[in-house]
Amino acid sequence: MAENQNVNQEKVLTAKELGEQELIRREKLKSLVEAGNNPYELVKYPVNNYSEDIKADFEALEGKTVVIAGRMMSKRVMGKASFCNVQDNKGRIQCYVARDDLGEENYAAFKKLDIGDIVGITGEVFKTKTGETSVHAKELILLSKSLKVLPEKFHGLTDQETRYRQRYVDLIVNPEVKDTFVKRSKILTEIRHFLDSRGYLEVDTPVLHTLEIGASARPFVTHHNTLDIDMYLRIETELYLKRLIVGGFDKVYEVGRIFRNEGMDPSHNPEFTSIELYEAYIDYHQLMDLVEELYTHLAKTICGSEKITYQGVEINMGSPWERLTMAEAVKKYAGVDYYDWKTDEDARAAAKEKHVEVEKDATKGAVLVEFFDAYVEENLIQPTFIYDYPVENSPLAKRKASDPAFTERFEYFIYAREMGNAFSELNDPIDQRGRFEKQVAAKRAQPGGENARVDEDFITALEYGMPPTGGLGFGLDRLVMLLTDSFSIRDVLLFPTMKPED
Repeated sequence: MAENQNVNQEKVLTAKELGEQELIRREKLKSLVEAGNNPYELVKYPVNNYSEDIKADFEALEGKTVVIAGRMMSKRVMGKASFCNVQDNKGRIQCYVARDDLGEENYAAFKKLDIGDIVGITGEVFKTKTGETSVHAKELILLSKSLKVLPEKFHGLTDQETRYRQRYVDLIVNPEVKDTFVKRSKILTEIRHFLDSRGYLEVDTPVLHTLEIGASARPFVTHHNTLDIDMYLRIETELYLKRLIVGGFDKVYEVGRIFRNEGMDPSHNPEFTSIELYEAYIDYHQLMDLVEELYTHLAKTICGSEKITYQGVEINMGSPWERLTMAEAVKKYAGVDYYDWKTDEDARAAAKEKHVEVEKDATKGAVLVEFFDAYVEENLIQPTFIYDYPVENSPLAKRKASDPAFTERFEYFIYAREMGNAFSELNDPIDQRGRFEKQVAAKRAQPGGENARVDEDFITALEYGMPPTGGLGFGLDRLVMLLTDSFSIRDVLLFPTMKPED
């Protein structure tokens, strides 16, 4: 059946539709299949070593037989003997291939192989006269035929758009890209270890929600056919995690895929990964300490030092980080003192004087946030906590007992970029309902927000009683960008969202 499918495919795809080299490769495949050597039939191969391990452990492996497999990235045919480079999961290694070892027929088959073909090699470990660790092939088999031509050696795959669309090719020809994603995995492993060792429990909460909550982010909408209802891909994991705090789990976290139907830029993708954690009986100051510990630990473990370089700028991830209230930060960078404003009108007048755009009925708290955006954020290069946010833009945070116009909330910034958000959680169900209702009303007043509703079940959960709780959320992708010195979020997502090609 497979043979017939290949033959039929050859009849459909012509030289006009394929490049010359691709057509030659398909002809080679056709010949192999007709000779009974279909390269796609083998289902396993007994690999027992990898390139970098062989190099690292040469003294123990010298003269020993190893079995490797990978993609052939280069080939030099020199009459009766040849060299090729094979790329496997851990790197590349040179292989020496001779006619006297493989036999006439197999050596001839080797010479017909193309760059990009996946091969299996059994051979002995040795070093060449130039001192390069290599494998002397005693047996070589084609494991999979490559029908596409890899980007040429010296220019490689450099077009950014193509790299994102064809990440599989990017990973083959640009080894440093693979290093980024290996590091991403290590970062996530370290975060889990850090939290697990402190008694946090990792949980999973629903991705599909039955209502559009009143948060400002726009959700993606889908439809459940059996229930005949619209459903919404989650824009956060917060409310379900806090339900678990109500239920008696004192420390929980989730590594969750989040979906927001919003814009795209170097730090935003509509699908991304967040990490949210909640702990009963702590406040936002203790969460600041936890963030400092975590980020210092990650810098040391992943990058080898508390000091890292991001886009040419040295960032010191070690403690202590600067801590400023939002009012202090605005005073420091804008020269405006929130506490000089006696009324909302005073705040709006200050905004006008400083050319800061605000809504015509903006409150003091709303004006303070606009000043922060206009004057402060761009200056926060080194790790900085900004805390005590106005209640107007913090619907889920606990009010400060000493100043109810503010909440016990902080965000932290690195390289002028918001990296995470945390607060002492609001656990007053009456206050929470009031804030939800205002949030829903504001969203319904906007185009497309008519389905926003109060999460009544969450209010019910709070009515049963939630202990004092601290909650933190941060984007994994932005953290990976920072620790891998990657400019764009697309550089740290294996398959970023792309507009389909015509």
